[in-house]
Amino acid sequence: MITKETRRRALGHAVGLVARALLRTVRFSLLTHPDLDATQRLPWVLAFWHGQQLALHRWPKRRRTAVLVSLSDDGEIQTGALGSLGLVVERGSSSRGGAMGLKGIVRRMRHGHDAAFAVDGPRGPRGVVRGDGDRVGALLAARLAGGLVVPLASACSSAWVLARTWDRFEIPRPFSRVVVVLGAPLDPRGLDGDTLARAIDAARDAALRALGADP
Repeated sequence: MITKETRRRALGHAVGLVARALLRTVRFSLLTHPDLDATQRLPWVLAFWHGQQLALHRWPKRRRTAVLVSLSDDGEIQTGALGSLGLVVERGSSSRGGAMGLKGIVRRMRHGHDAAFAVDGPRGPRGVVRGDGDRVGALLAARLAGGLVVPLASACSSAWVLARTWDRFEIPRPFSRVVVVLGAPLDPRGLDGDTLARAIDAARDAALRALGADP
């Protein structure tokens, strides 16, 4: 018998394959901060805003990268999609199984993975780091794993924007230009949400400028 969870995960897998096919058509550029060269032996926690994540998948990650996905029904779809895009999924959320999921992320980072967090989730407000101090999963994961936080952003020369979604989700149009920017590494010790938000916004502005757009 095919369960609801299996059907949802299969749907997610199909969505992920479509996303991979779309992203293969775009013209891709990567900009990295020079300070990252000295951090190659440390695990990274990639911190970004919701809405920009699809274009970010065009970047071929330097290591296998773990992400935290909620235990909801929609999380089954996300698990299938993200798996198709090459990410390692740990399940948990701020309300259900969060501690267990975060432990899984940290364990993977200690064994050679990076991690990625959309830090304004799961439902906004857009562009605001959710939580403070040890309640910010990205910062806590970096501290526990002895890693660094790397601000990450993308921009597209042409995209469909889902204006009715809270995060204004961006879908790159086929054959558009996509720029991904990795900002300067940040020490998670003493790092606050406002500083992290400014760093992600600066990475976004750099991506827009690379496309000739006005941030």
